[in-house]
Amino acid sequence: MRVKVVAAGKLREPYLRAAADDYLSRLRRYLPAEVVEVAGSSPAKLARAMIRALPESHELWVLDPAGKQPTSPELARWLGERMDQGTKGIAFVVGAAEGVPHEVLGRAHRRVSLSRLTLPHRLARLFLLEQLYRAMTILRGEPYSK
Repeated sequence: MRVKVVAAGKLREPYLRAAADDYLSRLRRYLPAEVVEVAGSSPAKLARAMIRALPESHELWVLDPAGKQPTSPELARWLGERMDQGTKGIAFVVGAAEGVPHEVLGRAHRRVSLSRLTLPHRLARLFLLEQLYRAMTILRGEPYSK
């Protein structure tokens, strides 16, 4: 299974970029993964850029405050089920400060919330990558998840 994270905006802060790159590198030990940064000068343009970046062969999971808020083991189980079912890939969408455009939300197979707290989209991307890595260690029974 492949993982693609489509994220609004660029990580400009070097410390966030380094942390996100570290977790992406760790995640790639388990499965092919990539992050695509998209931009748009308006919500409609951002939506179009996000939709263009989404592979049709992937399930679409959107980060949404109103979504299901899994525990780390639940997220691992969800991903494990998708892998067992032969899902080709999952595309995760991280919206901008205003959230994910409605045109993208309407296409979602699953809406996921990382926290009931409001997270800046830059940190949400970092937390998502860390949780995806954690999920893989849980599925493999490795000690990081403890």
